[in-house]
Amino acid sequence: MKRLRIGISPCPNDTFAFHGLLERRVPATGLDLAIELRDVEELNRGFARGEFDAAKCSFHAALRLSGSSVVLPAGSALGFGVGPIVLAREPASEVSEIGPDARVLCPGEWTTAHLLYRLFHPGQGRVEQVVFSEIPPLLERGEADFGVCIHEARFTFAERGLALVEDLGATWERRTGCPLPLGGILARRELGPDALARLSRAIRLSIEHGRAHPDEALATMRLHAQEMRDEVLWKHVELYVNDATLDLGAAGTRALAELARLARASGLLPPDVPPLEVFAGRPAQAP
Repeated sequence: MKRLRIGISPCPNDTFAFHGLLERRVPATGLDLAIELRDVEELNRGFARGEFDAAKCSFHAALRLSGSSVVLPAGSALGFGVGPIVLAREPASEVSEIGPDARVLCPGEWTTAHLLYRLFHPGQGRVEQVVFSEIPPLLERGEADFGVCIHEARFTFAERGLALVEDLGATWERRTGCPLPLGGILARRELGPDALARLSRAIRLSIEHGRAHPDEALATMRLHAQEMRDEVLWKHVELYVNDATLDLGAAGTRALAELARLARASGLLPPDVPPLEVFAGRPAQAP
């Protein structure tokens, strides 16, 4: 048994996808998985520091770690016309109103949300990084002007009296024609093709188990969610757990290449970073 340390976020789409593995409802043949839940930016930085063998990382972070890592085909989150949202306290606020002195909160330097904001709004606002769950309360209290929000906030912002300024996922799709690659399971190349293939297969089995047993998965999602209402949890899963979560596929691979191209063209990704590879191997022995 090869022991692997795995990191995922408490986001409903991650806990849904990993329910089968968290609760040992599906096998991870040949692997002993120790799964930890952390904030998305903690996962990005923790994986970069070598704390995990594999982790759900933002694709912004993954682009920068491509030399030593691969993306597994199972477990990714792609948005189709949806993604991180820019919120404001004032209903009249628009993207054009984000001046150079506006305080703009983002959920982490290496999140895809931050990359998208910088791609589409260069020079707009004084960007500060805070934990994703702190952004809506800070906006409510008037301690920031705009916030780039992820996870369940897209379903609850109106109840907080906040206003939608822009859906960065819609902007991305309008400009590129691609689904938005938000994050995926990044794994170390040094694990070797057999372990990588076994881990990817185990994740796929876990996703399939969640789809087949949604009531079981809901209990796991409730344990870790910021927002406890079932309808909010399911809305999040409906947006970000789809066929691309089972297999990133050609469309997802193209979307990743486009994200890298735009980041390089904007000077937000070093030109010498190699392309991000999607792992496509199989176990050396049948599971």
